[in-house]
Amino acid sequence: MVNYFFDSYAVVEIVKENPQYFKYLNENFVITIFNLVEIYWAVLRDFDEEKADEIYSEINLMITDIDDATLKEAVKFRIKNKKRDLSYADCIGYTYALRNNLIFLTGDKEFERLENVEFVK
Repeated sequence: MVNYFFDSYAVVEIVKENPQYFKYLNENFVITIFNLVEIYWAVLRDFDEEKADEIYSEINLMITDIDDATLKEAVKFRIKNKKRDLSYADCIGYTYALRNNLIFLTGDKEFERLENVEFVK
């Protein structure tokens, strides 16, 4: 059973071996294709192409489909929270998590006090 939506931030911290995220290593989770792009970019930037390709292949298996209603709601959420400087990927993931009763795992400070967020630095 899936319990979590891992924000790109969370996946990158796991790749960087942040000990605060070790307890999530065996959790079932999902991401979106938009998160996969952010994750690939961050791992490519911080490591190398080989590591980025490895993580891409592993995380690619966790992608969930996003329906039109979730996409539209995510855009509305982004507009409503424009002062928070949230990416589309963040808004889509957070909205998906809310709509599917998943915990949104992140260390992104912009989500720290929002409902349904497990904030880990």
